[in-house]
Amino acid sequence: MATGVALIGSGIFAKEEHLPAIRATQLLLLKAIYSRSLQSARSLSEGLSGVDLYSEDQSGKNYDELLKRGDIAGVVIALPILVQPDFIKKALLAGKHVLAEKPIAKDVATAIELLNWYNNTIKKPQGPTFTIAENYRFLDSFVYASQQIPTLGPVLGFRTRMNAMVTPGGKYFETAWRKKPEYQGGFLLDGGVHFIAATRLMLGEAAAPVKTSAFTTQLQEHLPPVDTLNATILLKNGSSGTVSISFGTTFKGSEYAVACQKGTVTVSRGKVTVEEDGKEEVQEFPDEGNGVVQEIKAWAESLIKGDVDPRQSPEEALKDLVFLEQCLRSGENGGAPYSLA
Repeated sequence: MATGVALIGSGIFAKEEHLPAIRATQLLLLKAIYSRSLQSARSLSEGLSGVDLYSEDQSGKNYDELLKRGDIAGVVIALPILVQPDFIKKALLAGKHVLAEKPIAKDVATAIELLNWYNNTIKKPQGPTFTIAENYRFLDSFVYASQQIPTLGPVLGFRTRMNAMVTPGGKYFETAWRKKPEYQGGFLLDGGVHFIAATRLMLGEAAAPVKTSAFTTQLQEHLPPVDTLNATILLKNGSSGTVSISFGTTFKGSEYAVACQKGTVTVSRGKVTVEEDGKEEVQEFPDEGNGVVQEIKAWAESLIKGDVDPRQSPEEALKDLVFLEQCLRSGENGGAPYSLA
């Protein structure tokens, strides 16, 4: 029997990714949609039947009323970064399982408070689960790469590069809360945690990042407070690598590369290249999408099993945020070393 769920939020990602992903699995049944306004909830529900709409401008059909429904066991929350923690807490207090969009919070202090609150107040056997949606951990190419790297021996180094230009008029830039961010890092926080999650997945525990020295800057006036990060990262095994992320450069494209004792593994646009003993093997994943279908299915399966998928644990999301925040702190302090452990 499918688990009844509600989608909280009606923004771009909810419409283009979460809604289709929920509908793609037979393990979930969408019962309701919530948005701040009825108009935006209606825009998301167009073409759907049997889905109730909730909003703050309706009498008796707000978020609190939605959470009272016994036929809704879980919620997928995709709201602006600053407001998500309150919605997460309300849902968990109401006994609903939560899958909330990354990042876990606007900063590490808020994330730790939220996680401690959950562990001390809510978490118990058979209780509601708290998970964070990080779709890069479910992209087939990164999963495959993370499986190949351990077969090539110890990690010798790595490089992560993601470059793009976010321009005025773009669909994500024109989102009000992203256009004038009231949180650290701007697009580096909102988007950067994706690239950090992918990097951490590939490196694994033996070569986990432990220290950074970074430089940050704002290259584009319309992308405050900073849009570019270049960091050197020390790994647990003593090797090192680099992370370069910019949303304000004319460089384009992405690359995630890990050098090992016996060869290298490189991920770029759904393609994984494994080089060993001078021979290259290329594996392509043309149907991986953005990983949200895989992510939502994994969450649905975890609800049936009663156990959290480790890739969706709030602890993993916290590590992504610690990584990014410490890079930002290092950048604010002229490249001073900061711990990531």
